[in-house]
Amino acid sequence: MKILALNSSPRTGDRSKTELMLNQLVAGMRDAGADVEIVNLREKKIKHCIGCFTCWTKTPGQCVHQDDMTRELFPRWLSVDLVVYATPLYYHTMNALMSAFKERTLPAKQPFFERDAQGKTFHPPRNKIPSAVWLSVCGFPDESEFNAFSDYLQYTFGERLAAEIYRTAAELLINPILAKATVDILDATAQAGRELVESMRISPGTMARIRQPLVNPESFGHMGNLYWKTCIAEGVTPKTFQEKNMVVRPETLEDFMMIFPYGLDCEAVGDRKVILQFDFAGEEEDSCYFTVEGGTVAARQGPCSNPDITITAPFNLWMDIITRKVDGQQMFMEQQYTVAGDLSLMLQLFRS
Repeated sequence: MKILALNSSPRTGDRSKTELMLNQLVAGMRDAGADVEIVNLREKKIKHCIGCFTCWTKTPGQCVHQDDMTRELFPRWLSVDLVVYATPLYYHTMNALMSAFKERTLPAKQPFFERDAQGKTFHPPRNKIPSAVWLSVCGFPDESEFNAFSDYLQYTFGERLAAEIYRTAAELLINPILAKATVDILDATAQAGRELVESMRISPGTMARIRQPLVNPESFGHMGNLYWKTCIAEGVTPKTFQEKNMVVRPETLEDFMMIFPYGLDCEAVGDRKVILQFDFAGEEEDSCYFTVEGGTVAARQGPCSNPDITITAPFNLWMDIITRKVDGQQMFMEQQYTVAGDLSLMLQLFRS
């Protein structure tokens, strides 16, 4: 089977969750014996369709534009059995680059009007048009984000639409604390690639693994708001935030309890159960503790009767420390906060 995989993401590397998912899908396809070519559309010159209909009249099947689409991509598109269209979701549909590609496939149609068995008017194909798989990711956690896009694809592609692969809350796929779920999602995406080559369908079980929820939508929204507030306060873009390995700044004790586990090295405690307590003063005068056990972290508000480590600090100072505004070791040497219990274990937990 010959497959053309089109990636319209403007991002590269681990910043592109579209690319991350597509690479897994393609790996599965190749594993099943398919000949797959990946094309990053951001690297190509594709002019917009100008609606001149030259491809229907003066030069049937040939676009008036002389660019990468006409010379290279359109012939490749016609020559394969299956096309994978991979796009981030922009305003509930494909992004502009993918839309430009799709519009430029108009020469594969004829201008005449026909009606199908359901009474739907359509333009008959000039060429054999390949089957389609659409893959899309979005930042929102709600499955309904893809409803309008899915309706559009099903109406437009009909029987040629072999599969739709959607992933919500995609930015979380590189979050270390969700690594186990991410591995399962990516493994399932590769399995989907194998299944498509073997049967031109994706099993319900595989699709359920791909689309499994990663986060509670309410918690996601709150964490997202803190993230954007931090970016705005620091004057950085998401790209810079990631490159500098920055940390979202908590505003309340509840925020801290939600965010802090992401920075703990849970593997450092091995098979032990470790309880880390914080006693805060100042703006948030309260206590909380974290139980680290079996690679997971559970947060609880209030004091614990027998913690392994207790950190006593002004709330805002500790927020400055975890967001790297100040040096934690220097603040400790200056006795700006205190640590009771196993100091070496604390350093192991904070190693990441």
